[in-house]
Amino acid sequence: MSLIKWLFDSTIHFGSKTILVREIIGGVLGLASAVLGMRRKVSAWPVGILGDGLLFTVFCGAIFSSSLSKASDHPALYGQAGRNLLLVLVSIYGWIIWARNKKKNVEKPVVTPRWTTAKERMALLPLIVIGYFLFLQIFKVLGERYYGQWLYVDTWIFTGTALATFAMSRGWVEFWLVWVAVDIVGVPFALVHGNYPTGILYAIYAPFVIWGFFSWLRISKAEAEVGATL
Repeated sequence: MSLIKWLFDSTIHFGSKTILVREIIGGVLGLASAVLGMRRKVSAWPVGILGDGLLFTVFCGAIFSSSLSKASDHPALYGQAGRNLLLVLVSIYGWIIWARNKKKNVEKPVVTPRWTTAKERMALLPLIVIGYFLFLQIFKVLGERYYGQWLYVDTWIFTGTALATFAMSRGWVEFWLVWVAVDIVGVPFALVHGNYPTGILYAIYAPFVIWGFFSWLRISKAEAEVGATL
């Protein structure tokens, strides 16, 4: 059996549920990416891209399933699949930005954490609202099977994740707070719909996200004090 075939066919059983091995691996890579991002390492981006690529295949359901039985156990979740695809695209952008910064000055960190400016917030808020409702309608048209509260939750996970990843590439401290907001709804959403590894990973992310927030907050204050003395 080739490595690729093993990766896409392997499962483990958890009670009555069948869990894809690639969902577990993708989640672990996502956690590793978060830790590397907190440490401002360029490697956070390629590691995250690999993890999101695997999770994209998980949430696409039958498209990447080798049998109908496995496909029925893992139906498509368009918001989650779209989230991971968008993460890959935004992560490529972040990778380019951080790698470029590293090349310019190998002695300094690739990004300096800071809060967004008032002008940036004024530009972002309407874009977030418009984007959220636009994605909501797209998921409805695509036939997203979770309506009511779960459709709104799925849309927020998609929108919030895209926002957090972009904010991370820019070095904005707020990106950690957005991740907290995603995790709060991501845990119950994943567990209710049988994606146990993803739900558990969302829960494990929480302390790392809080740790990352205070770490970047401390750095941003130190940089601000240095700038004020110059």
